[in-house]
Amino acid sequence: MRKHEKLTTGIQKQLEDIKSSGLYKHERIIRSRQSNEILVGNQAATAKKVINFCANNYLGLSDDPSLIDAAKRALDTHGLGLSSVRFICGTQDIHKDLEKKIAQFHNKEDAILYGSAFDANGGLFEALLTDQDAVISDTLNHASIIDGIRLCKAQKHRYKHADMADLEAKLQAAQSARLRMIVSDGSFSMDGAVAPLDKICDLADKYDAIVMIDECHSTGFLGKTGRGAYEYHNIHPDRIDIINSTLGKALGGATGGYTCASQEVVDILRQRSRPYLFSNTLAPAVVGASLATFDMLMKSTHLRDKLEKNTKKFRTAIKAAGFKIKGVDHPIVPIMLGDAKLASSFAEEMLARGIYVVGFSYPVVPMGEARIRCQLSAAHTEQDIDRT
Repeated sequence: MRKHEKLTTGIQKQLEDIKSSGLYKHERIIRSRQSNEILVGNQAATAKKVINFCANNYLGLSDDPSLIDAAKRALDTHGLGLSSVRFICGTQDIHKDLEKKIAQFHNKEDAILYGSAFDANGGLFEALLTDQDAVISDTLNHASIIDGIRLCKAQKHRYKHADMADLEAKLQAAQSARLRMIVSDGSFSMDGAVAPLDKICDLADKYDAIVMIDECHSTGFLGKTGRGAYEYHNIHPDRIDIINSTLGKALGGATGGYTCASQEVVDILRQRSRPYLFSNTLAPAVVGASLATFDMLMKSTHLRDKLEKNTKKFRTAIKAAGFKIKGVDHPIVPIMLGDAKLASSFAEEMLARGIYVVGFSYPVVPMGEARIRCQLSAAHTEQDIDRT
């Protein structure tokens, strides 16, 4: 008999329930680099080439040769890892160089690196807010924001998704707080929708609130030069107080996250943010490749321009085919099916036809709103889109 039979028996029942409801998530095995075409299969001998329409590889940089070379050079010059957190013996010159470059890209005074964007969100609110403050969050914000907010002692308010009247009501209810922080995804990953950031900033000005946005699904491609949601809405960057984002999606897809803000905010995060203080520093190879990525993006917009073209082509074609989709012009294109089992079987049928997509259902999305989430990439060809 197992030592903890009650635990395993209870878990087995939960797993059976998940499977019977069509919500069980299977992991497919990829046997190639991440790209527009990948090899998928449990065994190498039976792996098949498919077109990938579900990666966060928006700019097609995950297998970019120049970035791979930059990562290799950093391995040679700075080693595999630091075996340390930043404040002990884990800060190299390239970490400071990357933080400076990220701050420059986002028009902020400084930036701080984390092992992941989840950690960046997890370490922000507890470090900045007290029980005298209030945090006001969009109901559809990412799980990492939700979890990060849970860790802080501030008053917690949630406003209906993108509902400015409800946000204003919550701001009014929080007027007695020392600080009010509005928190929103810049782009919502399940809906392909961009936050009404211009209206959020107007309310922040009216009620003297701080604005924090998560730009994980915006950085590198949203806006004319890829600066994100504030550029998309033609907002001056000074109206956004704190920007969190990731190195793990459009910017090469490796790993790592960051916060950029005023010097004072970044300085206090270095002193108090627990994921930063108690997690190993970002690996040199990732830092080297990320430096090259930002250099690339600050010199040219050709990749985000191609992604924009691909997005328009795909959205037009999928609408013409009669599917219901969400969003307007974002490369995340949710194809709404409703039923979880239908979404799962739809994804399996598409894989059989050589198209890699994944069905999303509860609890990742609301019950009854299962979908296939397609994601466009600058790596996609016109032929890839036409085939899908």
